[in-house]
Amino acid sequence: MIQVARLIKMKTYRNLYQQLCSFSNLKLAFEKASKKKSFAPSVKNFEKDLEYNILKLKEELENLTYKPIHLTKFIVRDPKTRIIRKSHFRDRVVHHALINILNPIYEKIFIQDSYAGRLNKGTLNAVKRFECFMKKVSTNGKVVNGGGRTAI
Repeated sequence: MIQVARLIKMKTYRNLYQQLCSFSNLKLAFEKASKKKSFAPSVKNFEKDLEYNILKLKEELENLTYKPIHLTKFIVRDPKTRIIRKSHFRDRVVHHALINILNPIYEKIFIQDSYAGRLNKGTLNAVKRFECFMKKVSTNGKVVNGGGRTAI
């Protein structure tokens, strides 16, 4: 029997980097990055001279001189102690700019069970999906109801 490989038609995307660096994309990225954070000092500082800061990011990206700033490290105790590292606000603007360009390309080919950073997905939906899988787990071929293990 001869197996025939399926040919997947791949779409070619052009000028993605130019789209990433565009003023309109960076402005939209700023709006997304600052959503629900408009009172944060880092957002206010960036917004103070918004056009200049966006143009500076644009220039750095176009000239390939953009370098992310080192992550800020802090500790959260709620109730478990965790070390958190966060990006500087200007780097979050670049993150959002990348997502604006790449998300429409990749969203349609992601598997259903990929939840991180996706619109209308999120942690709660991931937990619900996990619970569905957990209910399907079996022990010696017996379906486990309620997610717990059955006695043998």
